[in-house]
Amino acid sequence: MTLMKHLLGAGATLALMAGAAFADPAVIFDMGGKFDKSFNEAAYNGAEKWKAETGTAYKEFEIKDNAQREQVLRQFAEEGVNPVVMVGFMWGDVLGKIAPEYPDTKFAIIDMVVDAPNVKSVVFNEHEGSYLVGMMAALASKTGTVGFVGGMDIPLIRKFGCGYAQGAKAVNPDIKFISNMTGTTPEAWNDPVKGAELTKAQKAQGADVVFAAAGGTGMGVLQAAKDEGILSIGVDSNQNYIQPGSVLTSMLKRVDNAVYEALKEGENLTPGINVMGLANDGVGYAMDEHNAALVTPEMQATVDEAAAKIKSGEVVVHDYMADNTCPAAEF
Repeated sequence: MTLMKHLLGAGATLALMAGAAFADPAVIFDMGGKFDKSFNEAAYNGAEKWKAETGTAYKEFEIKDNAQREQVLRQFAEEGVNPVVMVGFMWGDVLGKIAPEYPDTKFAIIDMVVDAPNVKSVVFNEHEGSYLVGMMAALASKTGTVGFVGGMDIPLIRKFGCGYAQGAKAVNPDIKFISNMTGTTPEAWNDPVKGAELTKAQKAQGADVVFAAAGGTGMGVLQAAKDEGILSIGVDSNQNYIQPGSVLTSMLKRVDNAVYEALKEGENLTPGINVMGLANDGVGYAMDEHNAALVTPEMQATVDEAAAKIKSGEVVVHDYMADNTCPAAEF
């Protein structure tokens, strides 16, 4: 196996799977790392599922700063890695530059659309899954106030919050909605202390259910909710187990399926835009032994009925990214 030398300058190394032979595909994780218990970890789980099924290794890299993006992507392409899967919208600009330079390499990007004949862009209807957990929050709330803690303040995260607010107001039109973003830079994804502070502040304003869409920052939200005796809602991966008995549910974003399918397609990766929503099990909510006592059969039936109506088109959830407005709440 040929190790990558001088990829990113002194002291930087490419994290390869231990003991793996030269692998055709690669997965590049975004800020927060593959064990963030959220977005990146969902991608890692999908890659590991593919590895377990095929017995084939894959290369990987965990990005630490934006300066690494072009270098690592170009290096993988130079080595003939195919396909290269990138996790996160911030890969969009660099992929748009590099994809045309390597027309024989297939690329997949999660959470961003890059228009190129060798790129598969996977995006999600996060607003649909967020609508369902918003309903769950309103059904569980005793104070009539629910909260939302976002990570980096970008339209994508407001899309989560807007869907959540719509779902909550579908249950209780008079419900109070509190929203805070953690920051405006990528560091907002990995600030659990700030997440905890925002959660406590929202509780002080009456919130008794708080939805975190903030990557690693969400760990602080879940911990603070547990400490303060209120409920939280996890995101991306099933986070119910992290604070059993206080995580009401988790909004599932099946990044694992997206990565698994991209690796499974391999060099035959289909270019174009793939939208994953409720209708094709791209988003949803989590039920397991860790939250079973928190969700009554009646609550689940109400949410499942709404999910069926969204799938059929009878209920349409407003997408914040369509026009950067939210009819249910202000940010």
